[in-house]
Amino acid sequence: MASHRFKQNSILVANTFAFTMCFMVWTMFGEIGVPIAEQLDLNGTQFGILTAVPILTGSLSRLPLGAMTDRYGGRPVFLGVLIVALPAIWLIQFATQYWQLLALGACIGLVGGNFSVGITYTAKWFEKDRQGLAMGIFGAGNAGAAVTKYIAPTVIIMLGWQSVPNIYAAIMLITILLFWFFTYSDPSHRRSQGTSLRTQLKVLNDPRVWKYCQYYSVVFGGYVGVSLWLTRYYMNEYGLGIQLAAVIATVFVLPSGVIRAFGGWLSDRFGAHTVTWTCMWASLIALFLMSYPTTHYSVQAAGGQGTVEFGFGIPVWLFTAALFVVGIAWGIGKASVFKYLSNEYDENLGLVSGIVGLAGGLGGFLLPIMFGALVDLTGVATTVWMLCFGVTLVSIIWMWWTERRVPILTREEEPTPSATR
Repeated sequence: MASHRFKQNSILVANTFAFTMCFMVWTMFGEIGVPIAEQLDLNGTQFGILTAVPILTGSLSRLPLGAMTDRYGGRPVFLGVLIVALPAIWLIQFATQYWQLLALGACIGLVGGNFSVGITYTAKWFEKDRQGLAMGIFGAGNAGAAVTKYIAPTVIIMLGWQSVPNIYAAIMLITILLFWFFTYSDPSHRRSQGTSLRTQLKVLNDPRVWKYCQYYSVVFGGYVGVSLWLTRYYMNEYGLGIQLAAVIATVFVLPSGVIRAFGGWLSDRFGAHTVTWTCMWASLIALFLMSYPTTHYSVQAAGGQGTVEFGFGIPVWLFTAALFVVGIAWGIGKASVFKYLSNEYDENLGLVSGIVGLAGGLGGFLLPIMFGALVDLTGVATTVWMLCFGVTLVSIIWMWWTERRVPILTREEEPTPSATR
């Protein structure tokens, strides 16, 4: 009979590995979409839709999957999603038309919904003072997006894009077997069968849930959307090849995924609010720098002696440095937002994590489409970072208004010592 500590560690490792593979598959169109776009002559908006469809289905599935986790437990739900998605992953290699790719992309997107399953499954096995770290370690599976950026471009160059889904299907089959043998179930983690979904959904009346949805749409939705767009951005803006562009993009993707575990530890120690507030400000400053477009100035010289011309643009090294800061900030923020949830919604954590995860995933779905539309409409590549700057600013204002302003008002309303005499 395995000890409780052994089960904790086994589940954490198996969950994290399986989620890493899920994220690898979930973001695969960010890489294979590049040669597909060339093959099918897709514009920026069509490319954005292709990469975003798996994100949409993964996001929409998070709410029902989270509710199912509360009721049936994490292990059967997580495993069921992996098994359902496996055939769709394998069939992508045979798709030859845009609609076929969209349909199969919608099917494989279900693996992204496993986040709300795995985060709840993991948290339920750990004590309160260790949940932030445990959820952070699990969430580091976001680094699966970096795995795709390392593997997929090399496979595309050597074997063609059709080989990527074939290899990923084999990896997913191995993941299913490992998950089956190294995870456990605990009936006490299941919610009462008598609680209806309508009753559970009353949590939507809580304004805090919508606030956390906004936060997560920035730190997670931004992470997913930017991850899908980066390879193409580096290729178009800086003239890099697909392999080099994908490798440089991991400066954002990999640290942002891995550091989530550290973000969980920070949240346990300093609190969810302090960590989230700091992360939002750090990313806002970096995004302001990244938003500056390449600009050329022409100044009329005195006395009509001609013009003086000069220009300014963000070089690739400075852009990448700022991108790294954003990745670190969002990676830590992904953990701190879920620390809010584990503190405040223990009884229905699966459902609430599904709602917040859905909002984050929808951000990841909408951003690539909006990126493509903005670039198609304006022709300015840095408008994508202007958009990210704007949504981050909204979160900072909302956080100040509801979390930092309220303590100030409370202190101002307290009676002075002289008034109480």
